[in-house]
Amino acid sequence: MPVKNRFAELHADITAWRRDLHENPEILFETHRTSATVAEKLRSFGCDEVVEGIGRTGVVGVIKGKETGSGKVIGLRADMDALPIHEQTGLDYASKTDGAMHACGHDGHTAMLLGAAQYLAETRNFDGTVVVIFQPAEEGGGGGREMCEDGMMERWGIQEVYGMHNWPGMPTGSFGIRAGSFFAATDQFDITFEGRGGHAAKPHETVDTTVMSAQAVLALQTITARNADPVEQIVVSVTSFETSSKAFNVIPQKVQIKGTVRTMSAEMRELAEKRINEICNGIAGTFGGSADVTYHRGYPVMVNHEEQTEFAADVARSISGQCEEAPLVMGGEDFAFMLEERPGAYILVGNGDTAAVHHPEYNFNDEAIPAGCSWWAGIVEQRMPAA
Repeated sequence: MPVKNRFAELHADITAWRRDLHENPEILFETHRTSATVAEKLRSFGCDEVVEGIGRTGVVGVIKGKETGSGKVIGLRADMDALPIHEQTGLDYASKTDGAMHACGHDGHTAMLLGAAQYLAETRNFDGTVVVIFQPAEEGGGGGREMCEDGMMERWGIQEVYGMHNWPGMPTGSFGIRAGSFFAATDQFDITFEGRGGHAAKPHETVDTTVMSAQAVLALQTITARNADPVEQIVVSVTSFETSSKAFNVIPQKVQIKGTVRTMSAEMRELAEKRINEICNGIAGTFGGSADVTYHRGYPVMVNHEEQTEFAADVARSISGQCEEAPLVMGGEDFAFMLEERPGAYILVGNGDTAAVHHPEYNFNDEAIPAGCSWWAGIVEQRMPAA
């Protein structure tokens, strides 16, 4: 099954939908315009059911095949939210909302799934039911978790679930996937060191929180270098260092550091949380101060299921001729919550030689649309073939 001719015919329409979404980005759960646009289009396609407000602002559409005797139900998910980034592409359809931008290609994901939904509603050449899932708040809000907690899987009897992300640096329309752990668990830490502030000319009268914190920033790197098994994947990054005084001649009473931990296993996640507490409290105690450590668990490891991954790769190969093994990704992806609820797989589709995701000059490549739409349609038609 190469790229479907219908998606070549729909390419201009889907591109226009994508560019409209790009021009009107919305962040986290505030996807009100986007969600309304998605729901309106799904109804116009003739979906059997369209429900808004799942996971706050998520949208679900249901499409039944010509036959449903197989009893199979497959979920297809796209994310809708943008990022708090000031766009610097110079496009004529660039963001009209200052400080918000589709810098990760969720506009493309949404448009491609809408294109697949239109085709599936037109043809219904399958035996079973498709549930198209449009999710808010992938970028740190956990919208996938909220849709699952709203009972989405049980309400529509979803048995398997599939997702897709564009990938700069891969040839346009090519595919990559891997079984097992794929995207990392992403956690955050927030540590406040407290000592005794004072005049920089009299350090002996202070308990210096700047020295404490500086020691901690370096020592936290030993979690990866000296505590973790070298064959495991773990990244500890301190990304913020803020003092309670901005004066050049004051030793601050408090210093706050923040950062992230990215791991590929439950064991490494446990190790990181334990050692961050031990290291920071130990250093603070050594210098006569204290540390208040908050560790927030974010997205879990996203794990592709073996059988569904091989099937997803077969569908990709039928479209592009090949499907490469994707690398491990230390970024997070909240499709992980859906894959904890149901077996399924997540695939990468090539975006070509473009700026990286989360970059102010990034733009989704519309030439990837036919391949992405064809993959989603192929998942349905090959997993639930019509009699």
